[in-house]
Amino acid sequence: MAEKPFQFICGADDYLVNRVGREHYDALAKEIADEFSREILSGFSNNVGEVEAAVNRFRESVQTISMFGDRRLVWLKDVNFLADTVTGRAESTLKCVEALQEILASVDPRHVAVLVTAAPVDRRRAFPKWCEKHAEFVLVGGGEGQTASEALAGIVMAEAKSLGASFGPGALDLLLAKVGANSRFLIEETRKLATYAATGGGSAADDEAVVARIEESHVAELTPNVAEGDFFEAAEAFFEGNLVRTLKALEHHFFNDGDARPILAALQNRNRLLLQVRALVDAGDARVGPRGLDGLSRAAGVYGRHFAGVGEKSSFNLFSQNPWYIGKLAGGGKLPSMRRLIDNQLEFVAAFEEIIRRPGDQPEVLRDMAVRCLASA
Repeated sequence: MAEKPFQFICGADDYLVNRVGREHYDALAKEIADEFSREILSGFSNNVGEVEAAVNRFRESVQTISMFGDRRLVWLKDVNFLADTVTGRAESTLKCVEALQEILASVDPRHVAVLVTAAPVDRRRAFPKWCEKHAEFVLVGGGEGQTASEALAGIVMAEAKSLGASFGPGALDLLLAKVGANSRFLIEETRKLATYAATGGGSAADDEAVVARIEESHVAELTPNVAEGDFFEAAEAFFEGNLVRTLKALEHHFFNDGDARPILAALQNRNRLLLQVRALVDAGDARVGPRGLDGLSRAAGVYGRHFAGVGEKSSFNLFSQNPWYIGKLAGGGKLPSMRRLIDNQLEFVAAFEEIIRRPGDQPEVLRDMAVRCLASA
C-alpha cells in the first residue's frame, strides 16, 4: 500500500489532539536529524485574515526545499478554522480550506513529512472526509456512537496503563465525577494517582504488566472536586446526616472567607437529584444497588421525554447523570425520605432569602439551617 502523503489528527479537545500530535511529531523528527529541516506553524486563527495568512505560511513552508536536499518536516498545529464557527463558516475561509486541500494533495512524502492537527473539527464537511481517505487519519477522543464520558474514560484508562497502573472498582467513575470533562486535569490527576499507588499507596494489581491499582479511596482523598467546586466536603457531610462534620466543613469554608451561595448551590443540586431518585425508587422504577442506580436507562425511556432539550449533564435531569455516581450520591441505598428532601429544599430557599436580608451573617445562617435539617438525625 502506498504511503499516505500527510498525517491528519483531529478531535473535539485541543489538549488531547495536541498531545497526540506531539507524539507523532517526535516520532517523525527522529527520522529527520537536521533541526533546521523541521518547522512548526500555528494554524490558530481568530478571523478570516489570519486563516489566509496561516495557509499561505504553510504553502511556503511545504514548498521550501532543504538547503542540503534532505527531507523536511512541517507541522501545522492548533488549526481551529475547520470548526462550525463564524470564522469557519465564512466564504473566504472555505476558499482557504480548498487551497489547503490542494497543497496537501500535492505533498510528496519523499521530500517533506507533513502533520496537521486540528480541534475542534466539523466532520460533516468535505475537507475532513477527504482527509480520512487521503491521509493517515487519527480521530482523538472517541469514535462514532461514543459519548464524551466514554471517550474520556478510555483516554484515562490508556494513560493509567501507560504508567503501569489500573483502576480498582469505582475509582474511575469517581475520578470522572469529581473532575468532569477537563481532559488536561484528568491526565494530570491520573499521573498523580498512579505515582501514589506505585509508591506504596496502592495494592498490587492482578495483571502482571500493571504495577499498582488506583483505588476509589485514593481518588476520594487525593483528587479535588473540580466538577462541583470546593464544596464537596460540606455536601458529603450534610447528606450523610452527620451534623458535627457538616458544621466543621462550614467552619473551614468560612474561615477561608468563603461565600454561602456556592454551598447552597451544591446542596440544592444534590438534593434535586435525590428527589428524582427517591421518586423513581418509590415508584419501583429503579433500585439503588452496589453498581449504582439500577434501572436508570429503563426509566429514561419512560420519563426522559419530560426533559426534552436538556442534553448536557445537569442536576435538573437525573437521566443525564452516571448511574454509578447517582448510586454514590444516594449513599448505597440510605436515601432520605421524600418529606426530608422536600423540607431540605424549603430550608435551602429560606436560607438564601435570609442571606439576602443578612449578608453579613452568612456563617450563622448556614449553621442554623444545618442544625434544623440534621438535628433529628
